[in-house]
Amino acid sequence: MKNITIKFIQLGSVFMALSVALGAFGAHMLKPLFGAYEMAIYNTGVEYQFYHALGLLLIAFVSHVSENTKVNLAGNIMTLSILIFSGSLYILAATGIKWLGAITPIGGTGFIVAWIILAFSVRKSS
Repeated sequence: MKNITIKFIQLGSVFMALSVALGAFGAHMLKPLFGAYEMAIYNTGVEYQFYHALGLLLIAFVSHVSENTKVNLAGNIMTLSILIFSGSLYILAATGIKWLGAITPIGGTGFIVAWIILAFSVRKSS
């Protein structure tokens, strides 16, 4: 199996496991401590981490069947975007530091860019 495939299977799987753990932690430990606003922010971070961890697993599959180097770029951007988007939301929910809300869209833009790169990486070559 190619190194890129292994890398994104591992990253996707770790982010999936963390999504489940963080979701459970939020539901059982943080819910009594957070208000509804903070809980919604936290849950958005968990939800987007989960979806994009699945995206990394898809990227692993695509990298296994494709030789296009843009697949690796899409995966790297998606990984960084998970950290920026979800990470900023987790910290915002826990600390209330409002300027972190300005960082979150950078991660969201990264998600969009990663998905577009992935879409174009599998175009049929002429």
